[in-house]
Amino acid sequence: MPLALLALAIGAFGIGTTEFVIMGLLPEVAADFGVSIPTAGFLVTGYALGVMLGAPLMTVLGTKLPRKRMLMLLMGLFVIGNLLSALAPSFAVMLIGRVIASLAHGAFFGIGSVVAADLVAPDKKAGAIAMMFTGLTVANVVGVPLGTLVGQSVGWRVTFGLVAGLGVIGLVGIAKLVPELPRQQGVRLRHELAAFKNTQVLLAMAMTVLGFGGVFAAITYIAPMMTHVAGFADSSVTWLLVLFGLGMVAGNLVGGRFADRALMPLLYVSLGALALVLALFTLTAHHKAAAAVTITLIGALGFATVPPLQKRVLDQAHGAPTLASAVNIGAFNLGNALSAWLGGLVIGAGFGYTAPNWVGAALAVAALLLAFLSAGLERRDNVPTTVVADASVTERRAGVHG
Repeated sequence: MPLALLALAIGAFGIGTTEFVIMGLLPEVAADFGVSIPTAGFLVTGYALGVMLGAPLMTVLGTKLPRKRMLMLLMGLFVIGNLLSALAPSFAVMLIGRVIASLAHGAFFGIGSVVAADLVAPDKKAGAIAMMFTGLTVANVVGVPLGTLVGQSVGWRVTFGLVAGLGVIGLVGIAKLVPELPRQQGVRLRHELAAFKNTQVLLAMAMTVLGFGGVFAAITYIAPMMTHVAGFADSSVTWLLVLFGLGMVAGNLVGGRFADRALMPLLYVSLGALALVLALFTLTAHHKAAAAVTITLIGALGFATVPPLQKRVLDQAHGAPTLASAVNIGAFNLGNALSAWLGGLVIGAGFGYTAPNWVGAALAVAALLLAFLSAGLERRDNVPTTVVADASVTERRAGVHG
């Protein structure tokens, strides 16, 4: 794998840290600003919506720039947003900072996925994408737990200041390690937009929204769920997030390994198992050991879907994949926003802190049904013309003899 993938992974590490660290710090942020836990959950929803909107916007703006320069500009925007969050005098200002940082997220992973895939042989594309996303998953093993620990010990503002520093390191890494890559010639915005006429591209994005949304329905409210239901101490949230991150790393690597070999079967298994585990989490959340195991499995199964879903979009949008790739990253975060909002609704309605797990299970089941639909349509569309013609002749002959 080229060294340039390390630079992309560094940027992904910083972005992953700021995206997920808020889960462990929701109680502290809510208490500091005097808002409820569901209201603080809008920091997750707002970030996710910013990714969803920023992915196509920033990608379109970057069509005139070489990909390396665009990646550097995105990391600069990420740094500014996190500094604003760290210095925010009010909840509204912090939310604005989160949205600014999120604008870089989708385009970074979208453009980065295309760059990573272009750096390797065709049969290693999913592995290269997984390598870049390893930075995101490792962030959940190292960056998020440390950020949570720092936030609980010396204040959440320090955490976001350190995250801004990670963004600076990512910016330098891209400048030093990613080669100069010219804009793809002959591909215009209308070519990129044409990919969205492909039903398979839209189905893959819908699977992304629902499947990964299932993960975030549970994980967004992991801190109050584990402290109020399972009985963990506040300090235990840090190592619980480490377990979630370890699961993400394992799932991402497995997904990258098998997506190049058996993409759709991998999606069937991971989405089906994810739905089952999320449903069981409503029970296991009441027992410390079982809850810890379940959190690890949610991370593994959730991120096992990331490389195959991203590769499927790249495959189906061949020829003009940059915008579709970025929009699919936005789809991950649309799922995050949807599930965080739905999770807050069921908690606010009095169903308890485990209720979001049922929301997550339902979303994962819906994604699994779409995977079956996508595969069925693909089989239908790939029926050879000669087979169709032979079938028509057989039908006509049968009609004559009848």
